[in-house]
Amino acid sequence: MHQSDGVSATDGEILTVMEVARFLRVPKSTVYKLARVGELPASKIGKHWRFLRGDIHSWMHSRSQQG
Repeated sequence: MHQSDGVSATDGEILTVMEVARFLRVPKSTVYKLARVGELPASKIGKHWRFLRGDIHSWMHSRSQQG
């Protein structure tokens, strides 16, 4: 499903650390570390990290373009 601007409707979906870890197939500790050092695009709401699905997709895509 796409919005009129060509962005997937799921790109705005908010993910938890567990969901990002499962998506990236890495331990939760890796997600926490990458978010904490600012490498992984994330927002901290109180004590909780949250991630936009579209940002994670873009981050992965940009990493696959490197190197």
